[in-house]
Amino acid sequence: MKKQHELEDLYGKLTQAFRIWMKQAGYTDTTQKEYMREAYAYLESLEGAAAEQAGKMHVISFLISKQRGAGDRARNRTLSAIRSFYTALIDFEMATRNPAMEVKKSKTEKNKKPVYLEEDELAASLSCIEGRYRARNVAIFLLMSYCGLRVGEVHRLNRSDFNPVRGTIEVFGKGRKWNEIPVPEELAAVLSEVAQDRITPYKEQEDAFFVSQKGRRLSIRQIQKIAGQTFEAFKSINPHAANKKLSCHKLRHTFATILLKNGVDIRVVKELLGHASIETTMIYTHVNDDQKKEAMATIRLPVNL
Repeated sequence: MKKQHELEDLYGKLTQAFRIWMKQAGYTDTTQKEYMREAYAYLESLEGAAAEQAGKMHVISFLISKQRGAGDRARNRTLSAIRSFYTALIDFEMATRNPAMEVKKSKTEKNKKPVYLEEDELAASLSCIEGRYRARNVAIFLLMSYCGLRVGEVHRLNRSDFNPVRGTIEVFGKGRKWNEIPVPEELAAVLSEVAQDRITPYKEQEDAFFVSQKGRRLSIRQIQKIAGQTFEAFKSINPHAANKKLSCHKLRHTFATILLKNGVDIRVVKELLGHASIETTMIYTHVNDDQKKEAMATIRLPVNL
């Protein structure tokens, strides 16, 4: 790959516009870094051609060159980055069309059943949380599994976002959108306890709900580590779950699956998850093995075969 300064000489104004656009749109630092890396790789593939004049063929050629050994998920992530790049250019009137929107995402990934925990597995996972900061870590786990928060939303949560009287939290999610979520009474009680016993922040003005032992806002990586340790402990006493790839986002999958299995309208689930499109929510309408068995048990074959 060309050195970054060489690409900046050719496409500096475009990459600067993309950085500004992503910050304004509220993308997480991790997403910004990943999307910039994809944007640089795409720009290098243009070999000096004007990005604003590139077409569908350029995007497809780039995806093919990146696809060696990569799966559908990686391809779709790369395509999303290029789509966002052109969306930024159009927003700043530096391009008139988005060639990446003319390229379809892989359907294989869309058809893949989300990984999630059954309700008894979720309860068992919670029982594995121990240690000095148990109440804080339980609250974090509950927000992701029983309110569907993304790890970045937990990271950004402030004390002022929690209203114990109304029993709600204000979540700052994707696309810089606020979403008010009612929380179960039991969770509201846990959040009130955590807020009261919260470690005094290093900076007086810090309003973070979850604070590390060093007095700073708990980072995304630290939250992922807390969840990871919990999953490892859960798997150690539940060998049947050893092959499940569990993560913070799988808790969000669990939340959506529980709601839909309990008969909650998919439009309500969409709003609780903060999805822009109901198509995104549709991935959770999968049918599990128990439901298949129950369906087949209703069939009565002829007695005399």
